[in-house]
Amino acid sequence: MSKASFYLSAAMIALVATPAAAQDLRGSAADKPKDGAQEASPNTADIVVTATRRSERLSNVPIAVSAFGQAALQNSGATDIRQMTQIAPSLLVSSTGSEANASARIRGIGTVGDNPGLESSVAVFIDGIYRSRTGAGLNDLGEVERIEELRGPQGTLSGRNSSAGAISIYTKLPEFKFGGMGEVSYGNYDAVRVQGALTGPVIKDLLAFRIDGVASKRDGFLKDVVNNTDFNNRDRYFVRGQLLFTITPDLAVRFIGDYTHRNEKCCGAVYVDTSEKIDPTPGVPGDWAINPNGNPVTAILRSLGGILPSEGDPYNRRIAQTPGRAYSNLTTDGGVSMRVRWNFGATQLTSLTAYREYKSAGAGDMDYSNVDIVYRPDDGNNYRQFKVFSHESRFSGSIFDNKLDWLIGGYYAHENLELADNLHFGAQYGAFAACRAVSLINTAAALRNPANAGCLSNVGRATLTAAVGPNVIAGLDRLSTINNLGSNRDVYRQTSENFAFFTHNIYRLTDRLNVTVGLRYTNEHKTLRAGFDNNNTVCPAQQAALRSLLASSNATLRSLAVGLVTFSCVGNSTSGLNGTQLSDQIREGQLTGTGVLSWKPRDSTLLYASYARGYKAGGYNLDKSDLSATVLTTPAASTVTNLRFDPETVNAYELGLKFTSRQLTANLAAFRSEFTNFQLNTFNGTNYIVQNIGGCDTSLGGADRDASSTTGACTGKVGKGLTTQGVEVEVGMYPTPDVTVNIGYTLTDAKYARNLVGSRSGEPLSAALFLLPGSQMSNAPRNTVTSSVAWTPAIGGNGLSALFYVDGRMTSDYNTGSDLFIEKMQDGFFLMNARIGLRGSEQRWAIELWAQNLLDTNYQQVAFNAPFQGSNSRSQVQAFGSPAFATANTLFTSYLGEPRTYGLTLRSRF
Repeated sequence: MSKASFYLSAAMIALVATPAAAQDLRGSAADKPKDGAQEASPNTADIVVTATRRSERLSNVPIAVSAFGQAALQNSGATDIRQMTQIAPSLLVSSTGSEANASARIRGIGTVGDNPGLESSVAVFIDGIYRSRTGAGLNDLGEVERIEELRGPQGTLSGRNSSAGAISIYTKLPEFKFGGMGEVSYGNYDAVRVQGALTGPVIKDLLAFRIDGVASKRDGFLKDVVNNTDFNNRDRYFVRGQLLFTITPDLAVRFIGDYTHRNEKCCGAVYVDTSEKIDPTPGVPGDWAINPNGNPVTAILRSLGGILPSEGDPYNRRIAQTPGRAYSNLTTDGGVSMRVRWNFGATQLTSLTAYREYKSAGAGDMDYSNVDIVYRPDDGNNYRQFKVFSHESRFSGSIFDNKLDWLIGGYYAHENLELADNLHFGAQYGAFAACRAVSLINTAAALRNPANAGCLSNVGRATLTAAVGPNVIAGLDRLSTINNLGSNRDVYRQTSENFAFFTHNIYRLTDRLNVTVGLRYTNEHKTLRAGFDNNNTVCPAQQAALRSLLASSNATLRSLAVGLVTFSCVGNSTSGLNGTQLSDQIREGQLTGTGVLSWKPRDSTLLYASYARGYKAGGYNLDKSDLSATVLTTPAASTVTNLRFDPETVNAYELGLKFTSRQLTANLAAFRSEFTNFQLNTFNGTNYIVQNIGGCDTSLGGADRDASSTTGACTGKVGKGLTTQGVEVEVGMYPTPDVTVNIGYTLTDAKYARNLVGSRSGEPLSAALFLLPGSQMSNAPRNTVTSSVAWTPAIGGNGLSALFYVDGRMTSDYNTGSDLFIEKMQDGFFLMNARIGLRGSEQRWAIELWAQNLLDTNYQQVAFNAPFQGSNSRSQVQAFGSPAFATANTLFTSYLGEPRTYGLTLRSRF
């Protein structure tokens, strides 16, 4: 039986086997069928939301929340949360090597998704069920009722807490009137997307069903010139089945079973910077130049048959991948849930129970070039898998003549995470590494021959033996034996058990003045077990053979020995960990809460001030590079506590104003959030660095901005390390019933503190992060403006109408890399979507022409150090220069944003 059939069958079995407990869906008002006028209202203030777990019009909610109904999402072409960024100025969603690694950021704050040991600062919920990683939100969603974007810490209203915000997606409910919809789209890149839904009664007034399905395929927009194939394609399907019991007017139960399957070649990367930067005048700060003789790393790649088709023009979207290396991202995501709502007396019980499985595999050519440097084979030993059970119960009601709205609840979740990795050096790694080592000794091309052991020509072997001695030459030769070695199956098994109690209470001091108090206690228990299977015996052999040179008083020989060992043991890819079974656990508890004072001086105006304390649990860096700090001298010590990172906390303050009228809505918010121990994940070209970013209350004398990872410890108190503050404006204008104008603006000043350290205990900041102190954080444009205009004029008197729609998003410059290297800067850019169409009476049918990224704007999602391909950045040359950073030859690659897409959609409803 397929998994899709299993999940849907499980929902049916649960329906029969479970006693009639009950549920509502999102609050009494939200669950009632809307009349035609409300359904069609373009005024966002009319949207009923449940951001406070009470059904309220958006204009009455005293928190920063944006809501987007079906019409807004459909017009903008949003089929997942990433496309929401076009109409939500405070939101940014990006993906990297796999769409399973998505990162969502609100007000500049988010978590890089490549390392599954870190949970997101922005939580994603679908129908009230927490999705443990953001990548689940990049699935097709089917028809949705609305999406809410909540900004700031969350935790006193529902089960799962978050430190920066939440995205809540609410899908369409089953209905007791038979109906459905069908939609088919065709576009460039041979894109085909088919969507359908069917709903209706099973038993009149008692049981209703709904089935949604989506299937889509599209060619990729990156062309592999070596293998004559394309990357970043679409090949996915999604199905969701629902049953809704309305046992009595006070008792309802909703069952959902869903399954998503994606099998795509995503994501390829292009070269965006291949130059070598040099320090032309040592001792002059900020001085740098491009080496006119080219980059020796690109010369080595070409000597091994390398092709760099995007060099000088990354937006030609041409890549070159190693022949024979499978590239596949297979992702499956499925689960079942039951939601019960029961009104008994003046109290309402809401209960949500769910079980979900999520698995993503990612075989591929991990160096993003056609030179075979490093890869993950498609042998079933590379994946991340989550199995999550969760339950949430909430009781709520009103007392004291409706002066107090109270809510108390509890939450429990159990997550099993298994990460398997099998990163191998490629068939050309030894030659590539040896050639790089030779170029460190002497840049003369005549000394190198990639076809020979040690990448040495006959002349080179004689010349360098005389210059550096036989031990170094033997170390070069040893590199030639490292090909196709590496991790066969490294496995991390993390278990997380989370329980929490929370309460959220709104007291009406007067008819117009309310005070809100919420509290939450969270307890998190995580255990880690890890084992390793690696056949890289070259690393310990190199360590043993070169140990005397590693301690040599000759700086040149010592530097060469360090380089040879590093090339052999990069990423701690060594058999020295074999047989090591790591085990550790952490337990932590945290009390958080919120307070809000809101006042309505008149019916159309709401003023509020709030404070919230947020929290995100600590955990483990599931990357073995942190297991040993002495890999150059000893075979990888099993220091499992090095993998730990601390919990992230935030103090958030907000002032807001909301104005509502028939023709105008305006929401303004001023915010400030101070993060302590912010969990930062950075890829440095070989592995992931995870550090908690905090600020020392005493001066470090610039030691957090030097080139050393051992200087800059804090002997004082560690406090906030990151602050995001700014202003948000959302304006909606409705001059006529068929014209809607929305404008949004977010000013985000998201800056790191000065005197930064890398943990709450005050350990020094990693040298790779020397640019962070005092700087705007990555992926946080200071200015973002969004706008949309929709005009739906009637045509004649037969119910026909037209649609003219356009939206835009403009962002200022920002850096896309966590380390803020200057090569990763993205200039400000503007994106535009447009849609025109003709619709039948009551929108029974529609035909629409659409375009995403209409102006074909070129931009990048995330730039990164090309794996293993060079060292140092222009930023390091400018900051430190000679001798250690006289040159910077790292190649930089990037995951690009999508080019212009366009097509035709036919839709029918009945």
